[in-house]
Parts: sequence; structure tokens; C-alpha cells
Amino acid sequence: MRERPLSPLSGWLVLLLLFLLNGGITLFTAVTIDHPRPALIVLAGLIYFGSFLALGGFFVVNPNESRVLLFFGKYAGTVKRNGFHWLLPIYSRRAITLRAISFESSHLKVNDLDGNPIEIAAIIVWRVVDTAAAAFQVEDFSQYVRMQSEAALRDLAMRYAYDAHQEGQHSLRSHTHEVAGQLKHELSERCALAGVGIVDARISHLAYAPEIAHAMLQRQQAGAIIAARSRIVEGAVGMVEMALAQLSQRGVVNFDEQRKASMVANLLVVLCGERGTQPVVNTTT
Repeated sequence: MRERPLSPLSGWLVLLLLFLLNGGITLFTAVTIDHPRPALIVLAGLIYFGSFLALGGFFVVNPNESRVLLFFGKYAGTVKRNGFHWLLPIYSRRAITLRAISFESSHLKVNDLDGNPIEIAAIIVWRVVDTAAAAFQVEDFSQYVRMQSEAALRDLAMRYAYDAHQEGQHSLRSHTHEVAGQLKHELSERCALAGVGIVDARISHLAYAPEIAHAMLQRQQAGAIIAARSRIVEGAVGMVEMALAQLSQRGVVNFDEQRKASMVANLLVVLCGERGTQPVVNTTT
């Protein structure tokens, strides 16, 4: 079932016609009151009764809203044009908003690609793009979007690792744009049945589960310490190499292999140590 546009009559025009019709029949009845006619009285009563029933056909469509119309259980069309309209009162009408709606999913606990338990949540922005599908394909399209969002988010979290442990590996924490695009694409496919379009989907909460959060924090700290130490050692080796080369070029002092090794060890201790070193003066030969 797909959406079909429907163009109703202008409510102001119908209201004017009803006013003129009722005013005319009232005036004519007043003029002929001295010579009443049963047929005229019946006609006036029918016109008044029909006008009263016609009042139920007026409705208003606000901006970013729509009205889905049913004619004795059959889908007749959708009115999206803003304004004051009129249709036969026998049409049943259902209001469906076309505004963008956002919500944050509940915090889900799921295992990532590496099997680590994590907590994840997302903010979803959606809107109805097909009113007929939203009204008749699912029972409650709003609840349908929420359920499908949690299912898609859970499935996405199981296909990515929380953090990348190899170069070039995509992860939930380091590749947020790619993950958000994948989530939006999957949600769009899931919600197409309900006539809903996904405007945006973003991860709003991402953390390790409490039972492993402390261990993972220590792992991250160890990785940071190793990376910093590697950088320090790399710089220290370069400085030692430069010092030995300059001393040899300038002829300041000549080292044999044993003294050169001792100097290298002392320089590395000085450059790589976490605390300030205390010099020791050797007064013997």
C-alpha cells in the first residue's frame, strides 16, 4: 500500500455556500409564512438537517501534519495541504504528524566483536515519509521504530570491536562516522516497511560494562605507557648516537669499546629515567 494524494474542497467555500443556502431558505420561509406549504417546510427541515451534518466534514491540516482518509474501511487518500478543508462527513480521518522526531534508545548491554561486554545507546531522528504505510502496514509505527532501532543497534555492536587492536581495523570508538552511517543505512532498510525515513543516527553512549571497565582501563593505561616509553627510548638512542658521533668528530676524547659501552649505559639511564639523576664523581684512576 502506497500513499495517494487527495485534494479536498476548500472549507471556506463550503462554509459560504452553507451560509447562503440556509439564509435563503430562512428568508423564503419567512416571506411565505402566511401561506405555509408542507412541502416547503419539509424541504427547509432537510436543508437544515443536512447543513448540520455537513459541519462534521470540516477539518484543519496544520503545517507538517497530514490526514489519512478512509471511506468505509477503504483507503481513500492523504491530505497534506495545509489549511481549512471540507469533505463528506462519511470519511473517517486519522492525523499523522510529518515532523522529525528524535529519541535516545535505552542503554543496551551487548558483547562486541571481541566478546567484551559493552554498554551502547544511540540517538535516532526519524520522520514519516509514507503515511499510508505508517497507518496500515504496522500496528504502531512509533513503537515499531523504537524496537527496530534497538535491534539494529545490538546487531551493529556485535559486528565491531570496541577499540581497534590492529592497524586499519574499524572500531566503535575510533570510526564513529562509519559506524553512524552503517547504523542509519540498516535502520532505513528495517523501517521502510512502516513508511518511516531515518534522518540521522548517532552513537550517544559507549562504554565497557562495569564488570570489566577497570581491567580495560588498566589495559589502555598500559598501552599508553608502552607507547610513551617507546618514544622516549627512540629519542634517547638518537641522542646517544649523536653525542658519540660529535665527540669522535671533534676529537674531544677517544673511547675504547668498554668505555663507550659504559658511557652509552650511563646516558640511557639519564635520558630514560623517570627521576632526576645524581652525579657521582670518580676521584680515582
